[in-house]
Amino acid sequence: MANLKDRIDGVRKAFEDAALKAGDAKSLEELRTAFLGRKRGHVTLLFEELKSVAPEEKREAGRLVNELKGFVSDRLQVLEAVVQAPVRPARTIDMTLPGRKRYVGTPHPLTLFQKEIEAVFLGMGFAIEEGPEIETDYYNFEALNFPPHHPARDSWDTLYIKDDLLLRTHTSPVQVRVMERSKPPIRIICPGRVFRRETPDPTHLPMFLQVEGLVIDEGITFAHLKGTLEYFIRALFGEKIKVRFRPSFFPFTEPSAEVDIECIVCSGKDASCRVCGGTGWKEILGSGMVDPQVLKNVNIDPEKYSGWAFGLGIDRTAMFAFGIPEMRYFYENDLRFLRQFGTK
Repeated sequence: MANLKDRIDGVRKAFEDAALKAGDAKSLEELRTAFLGRKRGHVTLLFEELKSVAPEEKREAGRLVNELKGFVSDRLQVLEAVVQAPVRPARTIDMTLPGRKRYVGTPHPLTLFQKEIEAVFLGMGFAIEEGPEIETDYYNFEALNFPPHHPARDSWDTLYIKDDLLLRTHTSPVQVRVMERSKPPIRIICPGRVFRRETPDPTHLPMFLQVEGLVIDEGITFAHLKGTLEYFIRALFGEKIKVRFRPSFFPFTEPSAEVDIECIVCSGKDASCRVCGGTGWKEILGSGMVDPQVLKNVNIDPEKYSGWAFGLGIDRTAMFAFGIPEMRYFYENDLRFLRQFGTK
């Protein structure tokens, strides 16, 4: 039995070596005859040797020889399929054609612009805070000093889920939550998605990105607000950009101001400019000193502390910065548009 096992291993090794050299139909047929031929095939001769094996070992010996025969037959079928496979013509390459650019995924342009904004405020010592997109009427309106019948609370402007649950219309509720759980000094920005019942057009969408900022401390004045926002705007648009503050009104700030920057498209020299309407200025954010009542709502003493806040639409500001005429371009997933902002 030991001699037969050695013979089986030897035949298997010989077949594997010979199979490596069988590269056409003729050599493959010679290989088949050499190992499976009816008279002198190496595997056939092994079956003849079974006659001399002891009866108690014959079953195991037969299994080993049959296993070898199956291995040889299967390998021959594979080699036959390879040999008979049609030969494909060699692929020619035109070396004069321009190469195909391999595009690599990059952050969305709005994400890139938001990171630029965050970087400016992080450099000034601000922290970044986030909050829920589904809010209550209290955090979205009441705590921010919106009167009960204010137009912003109407279902024509706000997307209500049920009762007093709604999709937040600004990120100001995050400021309220931070003031409730933290003691001054507070210095934060709150970026995130907000939702309003808007009909989509080039400058309006029912969902867009916003970033708001809040500072609460002792001795905070409008001069701090003005200086911080001027620094932020010039860090974003360049040192030479002109900035102006206009009186305005917001329920949660008093006094309030809207901030305009010089039109970076026409600089006020084109009366037909579609960006600024020929005025030479573009409003980019609202701001003001936090109303004392808002501080009372979150148990902060308005006699001791004061603060300022601002809000900026990331999408609209990015449109202005990049010279994009349609806010909807950001959300249409057109790779031709998005690849303009990728890594060069």
